Amino acid sequence: MGETWASIIRPGRRLFSRKFGPSEEEVRANLAGEASADAALALQESRVEPEPSPDTAPVPRDLTAAAFFDVDNTMVQGASIIHFARGLVARNYFDKSDLFEFAWQQVKFRLTGKENMNDVASGRDKALSFVQGRSTEELRRLGEEIYDDIIADKIWPGTRALAQMHLDAGQQVWLVTATPVELADVIAERLGLTGALGTVAESKDGVFTGRLVGDILHGLGKAHAVRALAIREGLNLKRCTAYSDSHNDVPMLSVVGTAVAINPDPDLRQVARTRGWEIRDFRTARKAAKVGVPTALGLGAAGGAVAVLVGRRRDRAA
Repeated sequence: MGETWASIIRPGRRLFSRKFGPSEEEVRANLAGEASADAALALQESRVEPEPSPDTAPVPRDLTAAAFFDVDNTMVQGASIIHFARGLVARNYFDKSDLFEFAWQQVKFRLTGKENMNDVASGRDKALSFVQGRSTEELRRLGEEIYDDIIADKIWPGTRALAQMHLDAGQQVWLVTATPVELADVIAERLGLTGALGTVAESKDGVFTGRLVGDILHGLGKAHAVRALAIREGLNLKRCTAYSDSHNDVPMLSVVGTAVAINPDPDLRQVARTRGWEIRDFRTARKAAKVGVPTALGLGAAGGAVAVLVGRRRDRAA
């Protein structure tokens, strides 16, 4: 795609010298959202759809309504990037210390409910350095293998049922996540969903350049992506529904007519109560969730990763 705004904009430098106008963060979020919508539709169109069964009556399509689901801790138990990193470690793509770092960042996030921008930047840089020079086909193949090996067993049944409810009503169902769009699309395809909005890494001739288009798709970026997709698909956002576990997704939840908090962090739970949004919690460690510590599952996943890494280091030292 050649030079993009992502290669022009640099952290810490304002794009506009005038006092008023969008901030650099808003510009990057908008670029990320637009790119995500374009990539999501391109990936959806490239799929080979299975032939409908002659014994199944077609579902009448509801053309102006859709549902948007966050992925981590909403559709998938835990962080999809950690699951993917585990798969890469098993395939000798990543060093085990990187998995430890990813796990520790997720523990901090679940403990505080706040995104640490240094952690976000570190994760972004590591991800970009990993994909740089690799083909988009390779990333998708890895995503398919790792989904089948690890992620398939970590789908929240309750959230999956909600997605199916929208599909049965003839509505589109999209994932919206900071995970690379190629990996997010694999999850969507495996679940039988319409598609996925995710972070777009720039590629040229099918090979990743190591740069993002805009920024990681989170916060404002997700809201921009939903709006952009709605324009392209002719959706009425007032008839759409969004689901998330994180207060960082309040911008996305606020652009649709119906917002639902799934396994919410404490801040999102408070926002949901204030605004009258529905709350659904599929976790068993409800008390732990209320005081803002990771669920038993989250602690087990992160703690297990830490334990494995520490154990292996001890074995090497022995």
